[in-house]
Amino acid sequence: MKLGELEKLVLQYLWQNDSADVKQVFGHFEKTRGGSLNTIQSTLDRLYKKGLLTRHKAGHAFVYQAKVERHELIGQLIKSVTSDFITEDDSSLVAAFSSISKEFNEEQLLKLESLIEQQRLKLGQESK
Repeated sequence: MKLGELEKLVLQYLWQNDSADVKQVFGHFEKTRGGSLNTIQSTLDRLYKKGLLTRHKAGHAFVYQAKVERHELIGQLIKSVTSDFITEDDSSLVAAFSSISKEFNEEQLLKLESLIEQQRLKLGQESK
């Protein structure tokens, strides 16, 4: 899945603001980036069609919310990029994470350890 620059910015905005209609999103980006209401509407619609947003009707407008958490999308993007290079029994992805972990601080490493442990417990429960 590929995301354009504005799509990324809109997702960031919705992660920070929970939900918004096109006028609210446009109001934010009009000040910081410019652009038109139609551009924002098209961007929201594209993100909805990509399955990254949900929407519901409120009056005459749609209100949009992020459908996936930020970390879930990052995981999907990593999987998308790496799937062309890694086979099922290949440990290159683990090696890549090990390589970038050099840039992590102590708190991030502790969080990573905690997430790995949670995943181990989940796998253990599923195999029972």
